[in-house]
Amino acid sequence: MNGTSFAILLLACAAYGGLHSLLASHAAKRLAERWFGPSVHRWYRLFFSLQGGLTFLPLLALAWLLPDAVLYTIPLPWLVISLLGQAAGGLVVLYAISQTGAGEFLGLSQALGASSADAARPPRLVTGGLYRWVRHPIYTGSLLFIWLMPVMTGNLLALNIGFTAYVFIGAWFEERKLRAEFGPAYAEYARRTPMILP
Repeated sequence: MNGTSFAILLLACAAYGGLHSLLASHAAKRLAERWFGPSVHRWYRLFFSLQGGLTFLPLLALAWLLPDAVLYTIPLPWLVISLLGQAAGGLVVLYAISQTGAGEFLGLSQALGASSADAARPPRLVTGGLYRWVRHPIYTGSLLFIWLMPVMTGNLLALNIGFTAYVFIGAWFEERKLRAEFGPAYAEYARRTPMILP
């Protein structure tokens, strides 16, 4: 494993996670509203989703271009179990997104909404389906997917560690936002439902 590549990728993950968390904050949204007016609510989530996807591409490029070495390869029959686990993780992510609304998750519903007032309306608190078992099933499914990779390299390990740290730190910030948004209803939901691990 190349220590320099590993360190660069961890730093890049930290920068990505920091930017992502900063732009997800209420403070960033208030600043955007001050600069661009109330209509920014309509477009902010779409902007957030696009920048999240675009700024993730350099991380993938770094993982591909930096010197790397294979740490392990999962052999049969464990490979089948690993791939089934990854498929389950992917399905958990897709189903959790469908529960909250794919359009809302990406920001398309808000951008194409009838008015900026509709876009500014807070989202509903979803507590059924997968959200009955964990508060952040998208994170749960994502972690399952990345840690069951059938081939692990040093660079992929750095990305996985960085992403996992981001998930737990990001979930902590997201929890604060959700408690502020939904008040006692979210506090009660959090009391009875685990955060990431069922």
